[in-house]
Amino acid sequence: MVRIAGVDLPKDKSIHRALTSIYGIGVFYSKKILLTARVDLNRRSNNLSESDIAKIRKTIESFVKVEGDLRNDISMNIKRLMDLGCYRGIRHRKGLPVRGQRTHSNANTKRAKRKFIIKKRSKADNRIW
Repeated sequence: MVRIAGVDLPKDKSIHRALTSIYGIGVFYSKKILLTARVDLNRRSNNLSESDIAKIRKTIESFVKVEGDLRNDISMNIKRLMDLGCYRGIRHRKGLPVRGQRTHSNANTKRAKRKFIIKKRSKADNRIW
């Protein structure tokens, strides 16, 4: 099993698809990483040698922010916007859509949590007709 950046990669996928399971790496970056590391794109992740894995790790560390560092940067950017009090920060603080989506008819999951109303059955509902 291949472990890169703290993530276990899927076994039977080609390596350029398996790298996308790492947070912060999409298809474009995975292909770019493999080209700079000089690893074949179509090789399966369980068929990689240790030297190939080391090349990929080294390329990822020097090329892209992934996993915890990326999540930390994103959360710090959101906190900065909220502290500034700008429009986007206020939308984040209120839990509303940030990027201009409409909220009148959509975004129910973003606007409010679902409230389930438990209806009590009356004795009239229990009658058999």
